[in-house]
Amino acid sequence: MRKEFYINISKKFSVLVLIFLLSACSRTTIITYNIPLYEYPSDWKDIAVREKTIAEYSKYLIGRKIFLDPGHGGDDRKNKNKKGDVIEADVNLHVALYLKKNLEASGAKVNISRMKDTTIALADRSVLANNSGAEIFVSIHHNAPAKTEDDYTNYTAAYYHAGENNYEFEPCSHDIAKYIERDLSYVMRNPIGLGSFDGTYSDYNIYPGEGFSVLRKTIIPAVLIECGFHTNHLEETRLNNDEFNQIQAWGIFRGLAKYFKAGKPEISFIQDSSKVGNNSLKISFALKDSTGINPKSIQVFINKEEKGFMFDNASNVLSVNVNDVKPGEYIIRVIAANKNGNHSFPYYKKILVSDSFSPELEN
Repeated sequence: MRKEFYINISKKFSVLVLIFLLSACSRTTIITYNIPLYEYPSDWKDIAVREKTIAEYSKYLIGRKIFLDPGHGGDDRKNKNKKGDVIEADVNLHVALYLKKNLEASGAKVNISRMKDTTIALADRSVLANNSGAEIFVSIHHNAPAKTEDDYTNYTAAYYHAGENNYEFEPCSHDIAKYIERDLSYVMRNPIGLGSFDGTYSDYNIYPGEGFSVLRKTIIPAVLIECGFHTNHLEETRLNNDEFNQIQAWGIFRGLAKYFKAGKPEISFIQDSSKVGNNSLKISFALKDSTGINPKSIQVFINKEEKGFMFDNASNVLSVNVNDVKPGEYIIRVIAANKNGNHSFPYYKKILVSDSFSPELEN
């Protein structure tokens, strides 16, 4: 009898639980959480601290020339969230204008492809950058997933042109992408995505063998930033927020400042070092950097073919010998990194060898 009693009690309890659950499901319960959309970076929240930070970074940014490119705009306003109230072109412009303000406050000289919602052809963006005299090109975007129903994907990414095994790859662009990605991701509190260990990506991942037009056609070091996904159900709630746009710009600003703070090698041709003897061309370059040159980073290409070289650590002189010289054009490309890991800007030297084996150099 006692065992049967326990069984009956258990059955009655189960029925009561089921009734409770059914009644609970019959009405909608909305739970709200008071979670902030974003956080204030410690060096941005207080205006006095912000100004002090800008003053400190000005040591590395003053006189630097930077070209900003807010993506899309004008006739190109199709990229938006499902509700249609977050338009990528507008968010890109807001972030770029705040970044311009920060850079100019630090003493940098800034050119920008557009200051308002206007149409700038894709090819014209690179032309403007190439003719601006700027050192670095930064294109600002916000991303969207391949599947329109995807409102979950969200991460910050920075793109550079070509892959590390391609001749077109410029390591300095990858360096810039790393610095921007780190600080932008940090202030936005965004992840870096699953396709990269540091949040930087080759544009060949998107368009194999071709990449993005603005990166491929821009001859100065160039990066394209995807700050986040304007389609994400959480990200869309803050991208139209003016204060958050300022924080995004602050992250990019900090990344650029820290990049220039780490320095980069300067390569210069040593005058009168080029000569031809016994059908061998000899030419030398000076590599300079306050932190020192990493010898293992040096690469020399002659007409796109990697060649050997000699490097003197004491004098920082790089010597290149070309054997079996024939009349024609020789383009020597030099790449080197300093001990902070930053690579030199693109450096090419054209040498014309005449029939008399007299070399002529072009700047």
